[in-house]
Amino acid sequence: MNESSAQIERPLEPKKRAIIVGASAGIGAALLRVLVEDGYHAAAIARRQEALQELCTEINTRAARSQTGAGRAYPYPHDVSNSGEVPGLFQQIVHDLGGLDLIIYNAGVMPPVALNEYSFEKDASMVQVNLLGGIAWLNQAAERFERTGQGHIVGISSVAGDRGRIISPVYNSSKAGFTTYLEALRNRLTRHGVNVTTIKPGQVETAMLAHVKKRLWVITPEAAAADMLKAIKSKKQTVYVPRRWGPFMLIIRHIPSFIFRRLSI
Repeated sequence: MNESSAQIERPLEPKKRAIIVGASAGIGAALLRVLVEDGYHAAAIARRQEALQELCTEINTRAARSQTGAGRAYPYPHDVSNSGEVPGLFQQIVHDLGGLDLIIYNAGVMPPVALNEYSFEKDASMVQVNLLGGIAWLNQAAERFERTGQGHIVGISSVAGDRGRIISPVYNSSKAGFTTYLEALRNRLTRHGVNVTTIKPGQVETAMLAHVKKRLWVITPEAAAADMLKAIKSKKQTVYVPRRWGPFMLIIRHIPSFIFRRLSI
């Protein structure tokens, strides 16, 4: 029986249980580390099977040496573009973990898009991964959490979704759509005792940022994950990471459109 299919043991002190979608690198990997350190048994989902397995092995080796009651990471290879796999895989993971307390959707792609480029192939991939993949996974969690009357849904959106910028219009749109979807889930599920948190990171030093020329307030994935864990624990509704992006984006959102369209951002 391999690591991903083994049902976790039931300890005398019950462990918190989480799913992280998009967990093999960057913010997702950092989140996986801090959750396991915080005592979660976490199902790690990502497309790159080898990288995912190596990450979980590293985290579990460190957790085994810890004396702080760390949890464990369980790898589940999956491409979020294959939404038809989600219902069955979700049920399998919940069964393996023995329940579910928290789900984080972090998967995202942002291929480089030139200012004169209109590639439907790139655009479709962003909508599929950034928005539809999130809906596929979080709908499953929403249905379960509404039925059980508890649980926490977290979506990693982006400051890019706050305005329609000339840079990568469909990336902006996919994140704006995801933010609105999370708000709607919050409005629907709060009355059932379910928390929904929207996290909007600014620029984080990941592979996604490699082709971005204009940079502002770049932070490490580890710093981002630490701030995100605080937001999750305090059950925030919407939070910018780092916090300074909040007032900055408030200004950006209120720039009149006829002025904003002249800005090269």
